[in-house]
Amino acid sequence: MLQQDVAALCVSLNEAQAYARVETGEEEAILAGLLRVSSDLCEAFLNQALMARPFTQVITAGDGWTLLGVQPVRTITALRSRDDGVAVPASDYRTDIDHDGRAFVSGLKAGSRYEVTGTAGMAAEANMVPEPVRQGILRLCAHLFANRDGPAGELPRAVTALWRPYRRAGLCR
Repeated sequence: MLQQDVAALCVSLNEAQAYARVETGEEEAILAGLLRVSSDLCEAFLNQALMARPFTQVITAGDGWTLLGVQPVRTITALRSRDDGVAVPASDYRTDIDHDGRAFVSGLKAGSRYEVTGTAGMAAEANMVPEPVRQGILRLCAHLFANRDGPAGELPRAVTALWRPYRRAGLCR
């Protein structure tokens, strides 16, 4: 599970206010919440974390390499056995992170559960996130703000068109 907070957003509240044409501070809290929702929906659609931040994921080791579900992984910092809570020495397992940020772990006891920690995210800072992704978040936030009293619907096509080139296949669970 990725840790999410306001600092991890790649679009600022000021940008969202300007885009949604919200001039007063009375609706800032609503817009801030919609910005978080828009960012979460973006990450779910893309199947990858936008901003680099810590993650923890529990895996069940297989016979060979086990693929982590979070993407793109930047670092794997530790493994801990879920059976006894003991940290697994780095010499007892192997890791591999490919050029797309898919991370794999091997050398673990098959069938055992482990807690993997590290960092994941496509960008270290907001302006490193591709502009179409950022623009899609702004558009979705403004759409949700303008339609906040209406029924929930599908993501706007203009938003998914901006995000689709950055979408990755997800894992079946």
